[in-house]
Amino acid sequence: MTENGGAPKDHQALRSAIARRAGELPRRLAQVAAYALDQPDEIAFGTVASIAASAEVQPSALVRFAHAFGYQGFSEMQEVFRSNLRDRVLNYDERLARMRDHGTASSESGLVLEGFLEASERSIAVFRERFDHDSVDRAVGLLAGAETSNLIGLRRTFAIAYYKNSVMAKLGIRSILVDAVAGMAAEQAAFITPGDAALSISFAPYASETVELTAAARARGARIVSITDSVLSPIASPADALVEIAEADFEGFRSMAATMALAMALAVAVAGRRGEEA
Repeated sequence: MTENGGAPKDHQALRSAIARRAGELPRRLAQVAAYALDQPDEIAFGTVASIAASAEVQPSALVRFAHAFGYQGFSEMQEVFRSNLRDRVLNYDERLARMRDHGTASSESGLVLEGFLEASERSIAVFRERFDHDSVDRAVGLLAGAETSNLIGLRRTFAIAYYKNSVMAKLGIRSILVDAVAGMAAEQAAFITPGDAALSISFAPYASETVELTAAARARGARIVSITDSVLSPIASPADALVEIAEADFEGFRSMAATMALAMALAVAVAGRRGEEA
């Protein structure tokens, strides 16, 4: 049961309840919780058997999971996920499928480009619907008040961190790119101070170096701003400000469009906040 004795009535309330209680759930139910947060559309569309197979649990675990949050059964909880989908204005998966069926693109390369453009549009649209204004404001405040912003983004998020570092430099904001070049990540992190902030970016499968550097920054007293895809992410728990982004993908390649937009917005907003304070 939920803390107030009733089942959450909408998706946001259910999502908050799952995130709040994930750490106290038994292992299999925690596995379902992680899947529900990461793949809400699959929960909405799938059958008990298909969802259980994807989440690598027994079907009975889905029923127990629903009961744990106050629902009479799994179908009642599933309806909350379906209602959330019905509230969306655009369904980009259907648009992309229609484009393929009707051969909208004039060539195979054109179809690939259309696919990536659709994934980027979907990422931005979903993030616009779901982002938490308070979390973004908190992230801006932490970065604006820091002596130095240490930017941690490795592997596929490196381009985001690198470009953000360039923009912050042009805006006159002191930042350091913790890039781990030549295996010097630990040495770079050793310069982080309690007056600093660390902006950490990572998505599943999470880069182990990013997780370690985030923990090191936290240990050195820095305030942590994490951009990641789930409250169960390993860089979520150390965060003083957490901004969640679920990027869409095309043929297994994930868009970074929403993350880049957020990184740019944070840099400009931090410059604006510092200007106001000055």
